[in-house]
Amino acid sequence: MGPDHSTEKPHTLAGSLGVGSIVFMVVAAAAPMTVIAGSVPIGIAAGNGAAFPTTFALCCAILLLFAVGFCAMSRHVPNAGAFYAYVQRGLGRAPGLGSAFLALVTYTAVQLAVYGYIGAVIDGLVQHWGGPALPWWLWSVVVLAIVAALGYRHIELSGRVLGVLLIAEVAIVLIFDVVVAATGGGSPEGLSTAFLQPGQFVSGALGVAIMFAIASFIGFEATAVFRDEARDPDRTIPRATYTALLLIGVFYTLSGWAVVSAWGDTAAVEQATADPGNMLVTTITNVLGTVGGDLAQVLLMTSMFAAILSFHNVLARYFFTLGNSGALPATCGRSHPRHTSPHVASLTQTVTALVFIVAFALLGMDPVTQVFAWMAGTATLGVLVLMALTCAAVIVFFRRTRADTRPWHTLVAPALGLAGLLVCLWLTIANFPTLIGGSPALATAIGAVLAAAFVLGAAWSRRPASAPALERSRS
Repeated sequence: MGPDHSTEKPHTLAGSLGVGSIVFMVVAAAAPMTVIAGSVPIGIAAGNGAAFPTTFALCCAILLLFAVGFCAMSRHVPNAGAFYAYVQRGLGRAPGLGSAFLALVTYTAVQLAVYGYIGAVIDGLVQHWGGPALPWWLWSVVVLAIVAALGYRHIELSGRVLGVLLIAEVAIVLIFDVVVAATGGGSPEGLSTAFLQPGQFVSGALGVAIMFAIASFIGFEATAVFRDEARDPDRTIPRATYTALLLIGVFYTLSGWAVVSAWGDTAAVEQATADPGNMLVTTITNVLGTVGGDLAQVLLMTSMFAAILSFHNVLARYFFTLGNSGALPATCGRSHPRHTSPHVASLTQTVTALVFIVAFALLGMDPVTQVFAWMAGTATLGVLVLMALTCAAVIVFFRRTRADTRPWHTLVAPALGLAGLLVCLWLTIANFPTLIGGSPALATAIGAVLAAAFVLGAAWSRRPASAPALERSRS
């Protein structure tokens, strides 16, 4: 006889995460210092020049519209599956499982992107301090081992680590921002006013600017993934979502403006074009001195580590939820008896990341121009599709159930957010080869992988699930 599923109970996670802890998790995933070091120079050079910081404010407004419906629906989806759970509740099981598989690919890609980048950054730091030149992937594997150990244990440990790292990276950039503002900028032009000039904002390649800006917010939407470990989730998740999004948006806009002001509008574009990779460290060194520049290099590395740890936790909880719903093997849905962590799911995605790192190393891929660029581009495209599907699911869910009849929360804001996200998605697709630094053929291949993940998930949903698993997926 087979096992008796009639009394099978779902495995659960436990915790008492408050708004602050969840905000630390998702803001760390957005890697704010890494964005200022990477996206800002590229946005200035290839986008709309000195007015690029304003693009962050525009994208933040679009995502706030998305967040209105997202948070309104969070009370009606008592499930830590985030995108997957929302889309399934609103659009049905097939689109839901399609979104789940797409989310697994998307978050795996963004984590791999940072693994590549951090390997190159650590190698550069070691050589800067007189150490030996070692393969980038060796450092990536060391980071993976540390992340695996933290991800295996209770979520509170990761929360404390992320809190310390996030405060450190944000602090040095804010100190830089204050000094620049207090000293009136670093050129005769004074503090930049390009962000106030509509003509400057729409100049250059606005589509490219929006594409890089929207990519910088990836991670804020993961608040719902920690629902099972949150204290009073119906209140905590919405508050954490709005808080994280506003903090990220203000930080990006302010710090991007400070970087431009430190050089002056014209010189900033010239510097970003000539040396985008080192622009932030060079700028901080000019403003805060050599010690500040060296500290910035170290904190750039810890910023990437925090992002990896945060996305590790997000991915582990996706695997855990899918294991409990019957979409993945039930083993993935087990929780540790002592740490109450998704330990099997955590180990599963650690092994997945290791396999990809080994593959990238064997293929001789460059950690920045190939691993980071290709994987970050994949994640940007994937998360925009997921957010658009979620907006549509919110609208359909509330129109069908009438569980909440507030027009702004259930129709107007989600519809405006969906329109904005579709424009961002169109711009991303149109400029996708630029985002990944590759050819149109590569862009087509990446799009095909994402589409295949969604189709596979939708097809997988037609498998008969066990009664307990099906019931858990509906709860």
